[in-house]
Amino acid sequence: MSNDIHPTAIVDSRAELAGDVVIGPYSIIGAGVRLGKGCQLHNHVTLAGPSEIGERNEFFPYASIGQRTQDLKYAGEPTYLHIGDDNTFREFCTVNRGTAPESRTVIGNHGNFLAYSHIAHDCIVGNHVIFSNNGTLAGHVVVEDYAILGGLTAVHQFCRIGAHAITGGCSKVIQDVPPYMVADGNPAKVRMVNTTGLSRRNFAPEVISRIKEAHRILYRGELNRSQALERIRTWTDLGPELLHLLEFIESSERGIS
Repeated sequence: MSNDIHPTAIVDSRAELAGDVVIGPYSIIGAGVRLGKGCQLHNHVTLAGPSEIGERNEFFPYASIGQRTQDLKYAGEPTYLHIGDDNTFREFCTVNRGTAPESRTVIGNHGNFLAYSHIAHDCIVGNHVIFSNNGTLAGHVVVEDYAILGGLTAVHQFCRIGAHAITGGCSKVIQDVPPYMVADGNPAKVRMVNTTGLSRRNFAPEVISRIKEAHRILYRGELNRSQALERIRTWTDLGPELLHLLEFIESSERGIS
């Protein structure tokens, strides 16, 4: 299918556009951008490369995607951005490419990134995530599937946000937030299990109960972290959800909130 490109838009001859792409007024697509089928750019959107962008992504006015890293160590080497399918980038969103040669920033599928959200260099962002307004990541942050960043959340570099976790508005995240948890505050601390979110994602009631019991042992008991993990590992039939929680905590380099 043909593309619909507004006459005021600027598309570099070295960009590659798949079919059924809509490019709105005053938008700019730079060299090295590969744009998948069905993408839509509203007015005043900038896409820079090298960036590979999948299908049916929607970019609202003044989003600036694929610009060079803001890391001062960057010296012009080739770095990349990869974005999957069916993402929405609202007004003034910014996403940067990697820093080290051949490195990349990666965003999955079905993400919803609200106004002024920022994804810095070398981040890895999973599927079905939501970044509320001004949710921001420093470099090398990992955000797992179905995580939600509350408005004005700021995440320190090298931190991780676990699957199905949620942060409260204005949270300052300086350590890893384990999967399934609610973290809030400055600095952010785990407050409870994200029971509402897990129910909405159709987690079985018995699984939620086990996660809540693990939370009690980790955060409400008198055991240190190693002892708490050892206690939980004695359970039979942990299941994939608790195994992921344990592996996430055990692999933490910054410590957990």
